[in-house]
Amino acid sequence: MVATVWNTTESQRIFNEAQQLMPGGVSSPVRAFKSVGGQPIVFERVQGAYAWDVDGNRYIDYVGTWGPAICGHAHPEVIEAICAVAQQGTSFGAPCRWENVLAEMVIAAVPSIEMVRFVNSGTEACMGALRLARAFTGREKIIKFEGCYHGHADMFLVKAGSGVATLGLPDSPGVPKSVTAATLTAPYNDLQAVADLFAQYPEAIAAVVLEPVVGNAGFILPEREFLVGLRELTQRYGALLVFDEVMTGFRIRYGGAQAYFGITPDLTTLGKIIGGGLPVGAYGGRKDIMQMVAPAGPMYQAGTLSGNPLAMTAGIKTLELLQRPGVYEQLERVTSRLVQGLQSIADELGHPMCTGSLSGMFGFFFTQGPVHNYEQAKTSDVQKFSRFHRGMLERGIYLAPSQFEAGFTSLAHTEADIDQTLAAAREVLSTLPR
Repeated sequence: MVATVWNTTESQRIFNEAQQLMPGGVSSPVRAFKSVGGQPIVFERVQGAYAWDVDGNRYIDYVGTWGPAICGHAHPEVIEAICAVAQQGTSFGAPCRWENVLAEMVIAAVPSIEMVRFVNSGTEACMGALRLARAFTGREKIIKFEGCYHGHADMFLVKAGSGVATLGLPDSPGVPKSVTAATLTAPYNDLQAVADLFAQYPEAIAAVVLEPVVGNAGFILPEREFLVGLRELTQRYGALLVFDEVMTGFRIRYGGAQAYFGITPDLTTLGKIIGGGLPVGAYGGRKDIMQMVAPAGPMYQAGTLSGNPLAMTAGIKTLELLQRPGVYEQLERVTSRLVQGLQSIADELGHPMCTGSLSGMFGFFFTQGPVHNYEQAKTSDVQKFSRFHRGMLERGIYLAPSQFEAGFTSLAHTEADIDQTLAAAREVLSTLPR
């Protein structure tokens, strides 16, 4: 299946040039392929479930611009909507009617959200939600979970996942200790550790912030009792429960992971899918909390491009597409077949592998498993993952270039795509030492 000549000459030339222009040659660290070896490929265009590089190689894409491409890349209805509104301007710096439409759709779908504020990224959304939690409670400390990534804001870069885990970086240089002193950490899925922190700081914790399904330490499912326990603890101690649904929002289910698990937080952060592939973020929650946000209240947060007509329109059309019958059943069917196939092949060939999926989100670790937290995820054989990643890339399968990132399927992925992916996986795993 591997091409006789996998030519990446132009990708190499462009990336070599980029390294003289941008730190590491990239605008976001994981793209540099540091953890999987070799130079990254440079994309030229995307469509549906596929990406083409500048050398003309085609790949089945399981990154999906890190989650937003749930309907498939460059969906024609989304592109048509964007082009139509672009004729009226790309940014107003003033209110526009599309903000109202998308806000109404988000509020109707997400159980915890009664009011919403749009921003431009998941990082901004998490920053805003944290500041709001502190403003509303009058407290400073927060609890986050080891390996969970909530953007690159200073207070969250403590035992963070995503690119921090991928590159093996410690808590980032440039972050003052005074900023992170109020950030407490606990292992994911460990309710007793959280209870112990509340017992130690019963009146100081403003919020517990978590990914309701981890995607930034690899794919890790929560135990439902863990989520239920967090809801009970935060209510008992007067803290807020914040779900970071930047990845899971509208991907796990139309109303997000909170709708799937039946656990309603106080605040929710969103991004990715609600921008239809354009830069976007949002945070929302109970009206009494959100009324603290300026200009309704004293907690300041602003953004020049927030709520711009292009991102709002792309998000509206994407959410419309996701309301069509059978969408999430299709995602579940395709994703389940992919991960079950990977697990079966690995078992047959004698490779320890632990797989998991939920709707259009999946992951796997080269370890016996199970994996319930970041420490267990770190037992994965990252060298084997690197070799697997390169082998799959050479066979036209584009996976996240990190063991510690989730993968994504889309409505554009077909049974034939899954067949090709599993055939490639069999070839590659057959060449790797057990």
